[in-house]
Amino acid sequence: MDRELIFSVGELLCALPLGDVVETIRPLPVQAVADSADALLGVAVIRGQAVPVLDTARLLGVPAPPAERFITTRAAVAFATGPVLGVRDVASGAALPLTPALGAGAARVVTAVGVLDARPLLFVRSDGGVHVAAA
Repeated sequence: MDRELIFSVGELLCALPLGDVVETIRPLPVQAVADSADALLGVAVIRGQAVPVLDTARLLGVPAPPAERFITTRAAVAFATGPVLGVRDVASGAALPLTPALGAGAARVVTAVGVLDARPLLFVRSDGGVHVAAA
């Protein structure tokens, strides 16, 4: 069993490995960065550090209301997400590798797919698949 932090992005359920998560916090002010990746909202000061904030809905290409939480990771990024639903033990065999049908964009962000409570579950890379330099 792997412990995963489960959160929503619009109608999707997503998971991050709990060992990669630093904390979940309320959204903070974000300073936009010119000419940045589309999914990069900008940079927020979190615990005295400038941290790139990724719009998880944009990463996944889905509509979503404004972020309710930021999830910071050991990869030194924060994900702007919907509600954090909790920590769950997910069986290692429950996650299946992506099929090519999901496309290259999904493969950059999502490592595997599974099912949780009869809903699709996307396992998200803790760096969001976006390589940004911290400000």
